[in-house]
Amino acid sequence: MEYSTTTVSSSSINNDHKRQQALDFIDFLNASPSPFHAVHEASRRLELAGFERISEKESWDLKRMGKYYFTRNGSSLVAFIVGGQYEHNSSGFSIVGAHTDSPCLKVKPISKKEQVGYLEVGVQLYGGGIWHTWFDRDLGIAGRVMVQEEDGSFKHTLVHIKKYSKPILRVPTLAIHLDGSVNEAFKFNKETHLLPVLATTAKSVLNAVKEEDKLWGSNQVKKHHPALIHLLAETMKINTQQIYDFELCLFDTQPATLSGVYDEFISSARLDNLGMSYCSLMALIQSSKDIQRLSNGPNISMISLFDNEEIGSTSAHGANSNLLPSVIERIISSPISKKAPPTDTKIAFEKAIHRSMLVSADMAHAVHPNYAEKYEENHRPQMHKGTVIKINANQKYATTAPTSLILHEIARQRNIPIQEFVVRNDSSCGSTIGPMLSAKLGLRTIDIGNPQLSMHSIREVGGVDDVKNGIDLLQAFFDLFPCVDSIVTVD
Repeated sequence: MEYSTTTVSSSSINNDHKRQQALDFIDFLNASPSPFHAVHEASRRLELAGFERISEKESWDLKRMGKYYFTRNGSSLVAFIVGGQYEHNSSGFSIVGAHTDSPCLKVKPISKKEQVGYLEVGVQLYGGGIWHTWFDRDLGIAGRVMVQEEDGSFKHTLVHIKKYSKPILRVPTLAIHLDGSVNEAFKFNKETHLLPVLATTAKSVLNAVKEEDKLWGSNQVKKHHPALIHLLAETMKINTQQIYDFELCLFDTQPATLSGVYDEFISSARLDNLGMSYCSLMALIQSSKDIQRLSNGPNISMISLFDNEEIGSTSAHGANSNLLPSVIERIISSPISKKAPPTDTKIAFEKAIHRSMLVSADMAHAVHPNYAEKYEENHRPQMHKGTVIKINANQKYATTAPTSLILHEIARQRNIPIQEFVVRNDSSCGSTIGPMLSAKLGLRTIDIGNPQLSMHSIREVGGVDDVKNGIDLLQAFFDLFPCVDSIVTVD
């Protein structure tokens, strides 16, 4: 009798790995309906990987091969690994920067509105969203609530209404019968037409007594509908009187998922920029598992996930704050493995900056099949074909020839696919945290991102393979940058 044997090809194993990585990314997306949740989920994963939580409020006792992280405002995060061969006066920083925020609708400080029998919630527009995509979507609420504890103190507490309940808001479109021109040009007023409906007054009257009783003493009842405050308290399992303030954003309750006939796409909200935040996070975590690399590493490997990129980054926790320079200064000024910091920390800081490099990681544009003419003919990134290096002669992206060469060489050594993108001369170009941080610190920088469609829509699309491509590239950067940098001379 003859027996047949089945061999599993390396490409099949690789495809399975890509799918599993994409599914894990989907879990990350579904756990992160707000920047606060994204930072919480990143913190959870870092702690599982052995990273120690430190605080900007306290002194740091750092050790070689130590793994650390801290958060600022609950919406930005920095994590880093100290190389086993790190020296204050001769080492640099391998940094990846990304951002946790995405365009969304945010609940106004006084949100209570009522019109023609409907309870509505006043919202602000955050960032540059494609706002017409928010109509006719099932919406939930997530963010943080400042909760008063029994001892009178206040605590930042997360809330995610969809997680425990159901879609509660919706912005309905006007029927075509009442606006025959809607298919020609969908025009709307952002203040009066983009108002989510919470309930009808007919039903709210029936529940008013019950809700008002529970809201007795609440300082939020005059600002927001009792039904909303009651739902927040019920979801968080607290009394309404404990709610003192909040920052809440609306989100599409349809979960992130694989899509396409071959499960080749990821359909989700917030791919820009949780896509590159996730790749940065997982690259650092995976790099931290290589003990030999850690013991031989001369550099600090670091990720910095900022908030507020979508609105210009000028905040206490955005890329235009002191967050990145201050953490570099803190590390240089701290004893490491009981070795004293340099006497002149300013000079040490300047020397370290010029041994360092920043990868600004923000999602990129994939070529659109129905609008191919909008893309420069030699720069049309495709899904599944690698992370994109973004280049702009006017420095909307901070990529230069030396930083591009370094990343190309790193990718070549690990056989990782990579693409390039330039906008057409007759097209506007967005920007990133890259030019801002490059100018602020005098730091060599490259702008990259995984390709996606429908950027800034409520529902975006990315490629499954590019999740692993992005992680592999950033992990290779952490692993190989010091070595590759040593063979590149500019000045």
